[in-house]
Amino acid sequence: MSDRLAKGGCLCGAVTVEATVGDSVGACHCDICRKWSGGPMLALDGGVGVRVDGELNVVVYPTTEWAQRGFCSKCGTHLFIRVNQTGRYILPAGLFDIDEGLRFDHQIFIDKMPNYYSFANETRDLTGAEVFADFAAGAKT
Repeated sequence: MSDRLAKGGCLCGAVTVEATVGDSVGACHCDICRKWSGGPMLALDGGVGVRVDGELNVVVYPTTEWAQRGFCSKCGTHLFIRVNQTGRYILPAGLFDIDEGLRFDHQIFIDKMPNYYSFANETRDLTGAEVFADFAAGAKT
């Protein structure tokens, strides 16, 4: 499937997001994503051309030296992870009203995944070290 313009927003409607996304959904099992979302984060790559409207309602929190996370200040909806070095956005898949044509095909920080859940899908699995190597090389994980 080709890239598509996806539109979504927070629970209360104060923030809307538009991004060109592909069909590839990934799961992140890092400690921060699991703490932030209560489980693995299922996400789409939004690249660098993401449009966020309602920015006055967006709080950005620097969670690591390499990324920031944004959320709605009114309802708390998780909006994005933005990579500092590249400006690339990783967006929660549930932010958008799309499900057809998406495929769950990769998992990152697989070495941090706890033993109380697993996915049956066959995926490309990367450890934390492999993710950071990909980021350094500018690859789309």
